[in-house]
Amino acid sequence: MRSPSFFPRPQPLLLLLLLLLSVRSVWAQEPTGAALSGPPVVPDCPEACTCALVGQANCSALALPAVPAGLSRLLRELLLDRNRVRALPPGAFAGACALLRLDLRENGLRSVHLRAFWGLGALRWLDLSANQLETLEPGTFSPLRALRSLSLAGNRLALLEPAALGALPLLHALSLQDNALSVLAPGLLAGLPALDALRLRGNPWVCGCALRPLCTWLRRHPRSASEAETLLCVSPGRQTLSPLTAFSDGAFKHCAQPLAARDLAVIYALGPVSFLASLATCLALGSVLTACRARRRRRRTVARRPPRRPPDPGPDFDGPASSADPGSPAAQA
Repeated sequence: MRSPSFFPRPQPLLLLLLLLLSVRSVWAQEPTGAALSGPPVVPDCPEACTCALVGQANCSALALPAVPAGLSRLLRELLLDRNRVRALPPGAFAGACALLRLDLRENGLRSVHLRAFWGLGALRWLDLSANQLETLEPGTFSPLRALRSLSLAGNRLALLEPAALGALPLLHALSLQDNALSVLAPGLLAGLPALDALRLRGNPWVCGCALRPLCTWLRRHPRSASEAETLLCVSPGRQTLSPLTAFSDGAFKHCAQPLAARDLAVIYALGPVSFLASLATCLALGSVLTACRARRRRRRTVARRPPRRPPDPGPDFDGPASSADPGSPAAQA
């Protein structure tokens, strides 16, 4: 005989209903819990910056006076625009060896050390626009061999040496607009074989012989500079407001041709040889002149010397007898 039960046995349908209600309540509470916990914490995130799990550090508009220290090697993108970074010291981004994108716009940046970008061999995108850069040291961008895009727009650059950019074989886009450039140094574009987008407007171009490499490049890459028609000369007087694309090779016939590499090699080889030959010739001529002067001096000395007197015969000199000699036959007679 079964013992009496104090609680009725639950029905299977009721149990399934309770299970569904519990799962629904959990799903409804999950967003609230995520909102209360805040954004996910990313390890090695710079202080005061906001980081994401995809490797991005957003440090924009935080009035930072310098690049944050302790950058993670997992960092892929660093946004430092609209801060107060006035200078980039050596190794400013040490540790961020996997960085792909770096934004340094609108920082009032005035100086970039020669070794500021060391260790960023993987960097592909660099924006230094809207700063106060006037010069760049040779080799500044040499470590950035993987760089695809570089913006130097809106600075105060009056001269950009080829050594500052170095050889950037993968650079596709270069922005130099709104600077103080009057010419592009010869050889600057020669080290950028992959360049297909060049921004140059807003510079006071002087259309002389020094602008020949740029005019040649613009004619050979008509699609690479869509704004080429707006690039105008500001001097000299006859060329004012003339577009750079209007100058053909014939316009530079009066300009001296640049020396080829072979010519430079011959000059460097013959220079020391000709110097040594000239030095030997000068020494030989000096020796001959010195010998001639010494010979003339000896001749003058001999000519001025008085004639020698005959020696005194003395008492034993046996000469002809004198008429006054008492012992002579004439005296005796």
